[in-house]
Amino acid sequence: MSKFDKNVYGKILIPMVTPFAEDQSVDYAKATALGNWLVDQRKCDALILSGTTGEFHTQTFDERVKLFEVMMEAVGKRIPLMAGVGAASTIETIALAKKAEALGYKLVMAVAPYYAKPNQSELYDHFAAVAGAIGIDLLLYNIPIFTGVNVDPATVSRLAKIPNIVGIKEEAELNPKQITAFLNATPEDFIIYNGDDTMILEAFAQGGEARIGGVISGASHVIGDRIRKMIDTFLAGDIDAAAKMQRAIYPLLKIMGQNNRTNPVALWKDAMRIYGVDAGIPRLPLSRGNQEEVANVRKVMQSLGLI
Repeated sequence: MSKFDKNVYGKILIPMVTPFAEDQSVDYAKATALGNWLVDQRKCDALILSGTTGEFHTQTFDERVKLFEVMMEAVGKRIPLMAGVGAASTIETIALAKKAEALGYKLVMAVAPYYAKPNQSELYDHFAAVAGAIGIDLLLYNIPIFTGVNVDPATVSRLAKIPNIVGIKEEAELNPKQITAFLNATPEDFIIYNGDDTMILEAFAQGGEARIGGVISGASHVIGDRIRKMIDTFLAGDIDAAAKMQRAIYPLLKIMGQNNRTNPVALWKDAMRIYGVDAGIPRLPLSRGNQEEVANVRKVMQSLGLI
């Protein structure tokens, strides 16, 4: 297997929302339209399907595979795609990864198994089994706020020795210096992706352009152009200007968590609707924003000149 090239996927990777219809079914037509719109608008450099922002956890196996299939057909020749294959069990994660590989995906992302709360040895065995079952690259995904477990730096160090485990997406905000711990525990060609829009500059400050692949950014559905400019400004050395940009977008990022919403996807879908893009509705138990929440989102968007 050739060495993983992070430049193929770029610095802004959108974990694309999955549009659901009023009857709660997956709206594949809206998904393909959204994918094409994101490409046309240059909101990102790559798309991730069936991630946390894509509400994979409430989708069936067949729904996820169909999403992989229709999106590969719709935009696979226009932009790099990554398949989110994480599941509660190792057997389902492997099955999803094999389906993605068969459909032509070159990179899959697998979250730590949730609900079971495996220990570090079990986490190693899980990811090693997935990597060993496929002939394509695997990106680890660490998000303890949802899974209940942290993939510790020592475990990542062991996993990085497996040739096709090429990097990790780190949630980052709740444990902001763990990126540095991952960097110190892994080889120089092991890539860290920041998984939190509030931590973009902090991630690059820790790992630099060589080790940080970029941001996996739900916010980029709306402000991908601004995030791109912020990253470019920071990497060009104008720290003060980049910091000012990050401060400007921070209220928009935080408003998506109002009323103790842990997953911001529902309100991002409302924001996209305000922005003029129909990305469907959330799948229950996640609910669309109420009148007050949507008004709060609209107010912040207006302050940023987005509408």
